[in-house]
Amino acid sequence: MTVSSSHKNINQVTVGGLLVTLGIIYGDIGTSPLYTMKAIIGEVPIDKDVVLGALSCIFWTLTLQTTLKYVILTLQADNKGEGGIFSLYTLVKRLKKKGLIVPAIIGGSALLADGIITPPVSVSSAIEGLKIYEPGLNTVPIVIGILFVLFAIQRFGTSLVGKFFGPMMLIWFGMLGVLGIIPMFHNIEVLKALNPYYAIHLLSIHHDGFYVLGFVFLCTTGAEALYSDMGHCGRGNIRMSWGFVKAMLVLNYFGQGVYLMEHSGKTLTTLSGNPDVPGNPFYLLMPQWFLPFGIAIATAAAVIASQALISGSFTLISEAMRLNFWPKVSVKFPTELKGQIYIPSINWLLFWGCVFVVLHFKESGAMEAAYGLAIVLCMIMTTTLLGYFMVMRRYNKIFIIATMLVYFSIEFSFLAANISKFHEGGYISLGIAGLLAFVMFVWYTAKKIRSEYTEFTKIDNYKNVLAELSNDESIPKYATHLVYMTNAGMGDEIESKIIYSILQKRPKRADIYWFVHVNVVDEPYRMDYKVREIIKDDVIRVDFYLGFRVQPRINLMFKQVVKDLVKKGEVDITSRYESLNRNNVIGDFKFVIIEKFLSYDNELPWFERIILDIYFVLKKVSLSEGRAFGLDSSSVKVEKFPIVIHPPEDISLCRITDKTDKTIH
Repeated sequence: MTVSSSHKNINQVTVGGLLVTLGIIYGDIGTSPLYTMKAIIGEVPIDKDVVLGALSCIFWTLTLQTTLKYVILTLQADNKGEGGIFSLYTLVKRLKKKGLIVPAIIGGSALLADGIITPPVSVSSAIEGLKIYEPGLNTVPIVIGILFVLFAIQRFGTSLVGKFFGPMMLIWFGMLGVLGIIPMFHNIEVLKALNPYYAIHLLSIHHDGFYVLGFVFLCTTGAEALYSDMGHCGRGNIRMSWGFVKAMLVLNYFGQGVYLMEHSGKTLTTLSGNPDVPGNPFYLLMPQWFLPFGIAIATAAAVIASQALISGSFTLISEAMRLNFWPKVSVKFPTELKGQIYIPSINWLLFWGCVFVVLHFKESGAMEAAYGLAIVLCMIMTTTLLGYFMVMRRYNKIFIIATMLVYFSIEFSFLAANISKFHEGGYISLGIAGLLAFVMFVWYTAKKIRSEYTEFTKIDNYKNVLAELSNDESIPKYATHLVYMTNAGMGDEIESKIIYSILQKRPKRADIYWFVHVNVVDEPYRMDYKVREIIKDDVIRVDFYLGFRVQPRINLMFKQVVKDLVKKGEVDITSRYESLNRNNVIGDFKFVIIEKFLSYDNELPWFERIILDIYFVLKKVSLSEGRAFGLDSSSVKVEKFPIVIHPPEDISLCRITDKTDKTIH
């Protein structure tokens, strides 16, 4: 059963929708019991107060951060049924407030960095269960092998494998609940952790309290995925399924807490029975006979969690390209499933990033230090944009202020606690996020600089000359239909470079001149077009209005527009060569793309010069404009023009003459 992502069905709840939601949404947050309690306890002797305090922190973090902020409040901020930080940005940018681009870029970059850190942490934590049987086992090759297979199959899409995600995650969450509730039958003292007093006591009095908070955050790192994947599953299905998921998570955490409190004073290394391998309370809960099944199910859940983040990264980059945050890269459509895309360059970038993380840290315990620092930045940025959203929707001012104070206090506390892990590996995640943010900033800023200095002209000034050129038989015909991609947002304008290309660079005679413009709109899946006949039978402008989640497959879209116009009798695309016209032969279509390069005849401020230099380096490794628009390369002509943004002052040159020189009149 397919879950509709339409706005009308966003609150619809179905059995199939709930099952798909389990498979898509909760992979990251659902696998957190694999490593959260292990990270909190570390290698020090188990302290009953720390365990109770940590469990209380986990419960109230899941309640305040995940349930209240994301499931109840943030899911309200949907853009025609779609969620995620870029969807939220497209909503609030209508306020025309300066600086909104900053939290969008930082948040998007941090979420991508999470896509590099999460798969190694999840898969390593699951596979390390094998050390119970073979303490000296080197898990690094196994983890890299699993990750390679996972990334290699992305090119085929996930429509087939995805059908097993929901049932598999249902088994996973059922296992979490059963493993957790059995120990609680023997010791209900752990339920004291439901009292927030124990969390406050740990954070305010215990000397390890604030340090523990940095690892407590691991229990909610997947909360951002709840919002990002809303379009795939719908708000109703997420809210309904979260009650079940949260109950199973809490039961498992509390079950681990019972086990740890019963072994107070001991260390995880002691409990593992191997001085070189710290035990994992998640696996220590399991009966010996169930361990092989538990490890297998945990590995499957970790792979599903990784798959969800990889697919989410593809969607995020696709949105970033449409919003001019990221260089144009090749996008594939492996299946007919709506929203299913594959981006080869990002896929292998993520893979090599994951391999680097695995080789650098080797064990999940070391990776946990790098985990969390980037994603807490994303949560802070989401909270910032959410505040603007509430202002835009005219929420009660007191409610807005109270919400911002509560969540900024919580998230900045998590940030401060995670900063303490910076030198232990947090610099890796911040470095990755910083590099991604730098690329986004450069690309967006360079595009803005270019657009500000692009020269436009009124097309009315050239109506006569275009009409005459179209019928001037003294000039060889360049194409029957000549199509220019234009950046001019105003329907009565065109770039001066396009006019220069038609009239001066090489006069290009055509029967019909088409000017095509693509408008990226704030609605995610809008696909509309508008046609304006500037000169009858000679010049036509087509404006596409495409959502920020729609791939601009202009070649196919333009063919559909022409087909519709022909069907309605608004245009005749038959060749105007007499012999071909008599035989009803369709004329040829030629696309012209204007590519720009930075001229040396510029006097730019140092900042703009650096930005544009980096931009053109990035442009060399990105897709050409033609491929980015999905145009057939056989029908595309690329013309390069220099960008002259700040021309130098007139050069003062003096001519030297002597008496022998002849005067030129």
